[in-house]
Amino acid sequence: MNRTTAPPARDDAFLRISAHLADRTDIASALQAVADEISEVIPFTHADLCLIDRPGWLASYEVGITTRWSRTRTRIEASPVRDLFNGHCDSMLCDDAMQDPRQTFEGAVSEPIFHHTLRSRVHVLLKVMGRTIGTLNLSHSTPGRYDQETVQLAQNVADILGPYLHALQTAEREQRAARIGQEAQAREEGLRRGALELTQALEQERQRIGMDLHDQTLADLTRLMREIEEGATPNRADLDRRISEIIADLRRIIDTAVPTLLELFGFVHAVRVHLERAVGGAAIVAEVIDLSDNAPDRLNGTIRTALFRIAQEAINNAARHSRASRIEVRIEPAPASGLVLTIRDDGSGLPTAPARTSGLAHMRTRASLISAELDVASDPGCVVRVLLEGQA
Repeated sequence: MNRTTAPPARDDAFLRISAHLADRTDIASALQAVADEISEVIPFTHADLCLIDRPGWLASYEVGITTRWSRTRTRIEASPVRDLFNGHCDSMLCDDAMQDPRQTFEGAVSEPIFHHTLRSRVHVLLKVMGRTIGTLNLSHSTPGRYDQETVQLAQNVADILGPYLHALQTAEREQRAARIGQEAQAREEGLRRGALELTQALEQERQRIGMDLHDQTLADLTRLMREIEEGATPNRADLDRRISEIIADLRRIIDTAVPTLLELFGFVHAVRVHLERAVGGAAIVAEVIDLSDNAPDRLNGTIRTALFRIAQEAINNAARHSRASRIEVRIEPAPASGLVLTIRDDGSGLPTAPARTSGLAHMRTRASLISAELDVASDPGCVVRVLLEGQA
C-alpha cells in the first residue's frame, strides 16, 4: 500500500474505517458507517462510490447528498469518471468540476455537479488484486479545495475500502444468484397474471374505442344526417369544417388503436410523430435521438410493439401532466446487444399521490412481458428508462 506519512489522528481514522467495515453486510451501509472517518481525513460535501455493476455500467452509492447517481445505473461512457475506467489515468483532480471538460462533456451524467455545486473533486481507483472494481469520489463545494496530497490520502482510503467492497459486492451477487431460482418460479406466474391484466386492459381499451366511436363519431354523423334529412342543410364552409373535425377525431381514434406508422415507417419515425402530436401546439421542445442505428426495427414484432406502447404512455404522461418545457426520447445501444429507451422531461416530476396509476401499471406489465427492466424516477422532472437486454 502506497501511503504518505500521516499524523496519528489520520492513522486512527484509517483503523476505525477498517473496524467499521468489518461488521457491515451491504455496500450502502458500509459507506455510511465510514463517512465520518473519511471526512476526518478529507473534508467533503459529497462522497460516492462508483462500482462496476456489469460490463459497461456503474452502480453508485453516496453520502452527504442524495443525487441521481445513486438512483439509477450509469453507462461508463456517460460517467464523469469515465477516464479512470477507460485507463486514461489512475486519478483525477478537479479545481472546479463545473468548468472541467473531463467531467461535463456532451452526454455526461453530470447534472448533480451543477445542481449541488460540486466544484472541487478528487477521484481515485478502487482495485482488488490489480483489477479495477470502481472509484472513490470526493467532492467539495469550495473550488480549489483539494491538491495532490488529497489525491494520495484518497488513494489510502480507497486501498482500505477496496477489499471490503469487493467482498460485499461478491456476496450481494451471490445472494442475487440464489434468488434466481425463486424468481424463475415466480416469473411464470407473474407473466400469467401480467398477460391476464394486459388482456383485461386491452378489452377495456376496445370498449373505450367503441364508446368513442359511438358517442363521438357516430353521434356527429347522425346529427349531420338528421339536419340534412330535415332540410336544414348547413352551408358549404360549415359542412366542410364539421366533416373535417369528424375525420380528425376518427384518425385520432385509429392512431391510438393501431400503430400503423410503426409498421410502415419504423420505430423512430412512429415515436417522433407521436411525440409531435402529443405536444401539439404547446411551447415544448420535443426531440427524438436514435444512437442505435434503428435497432428497435430489428426486434421481434411483439417486442417492438410493446416498446412503442411504453414510449407512447410515457410521452402522453409527460405532454399532458408534467408541465414540461422539454421532452426527449433517446434510443441507445446497451452492453451485450441490449437496448435502452429513455423518455425524459424537465417538468414537475412524479406526483406523490397520482390520480391515475393505470398508465404506469400498464408500462410495467408490458416491460415484464418482454423481459425488460423499467425504471421510473424524478430526476428532476421525470425519467422513464427501459432496458432490454440481448435483443438488438
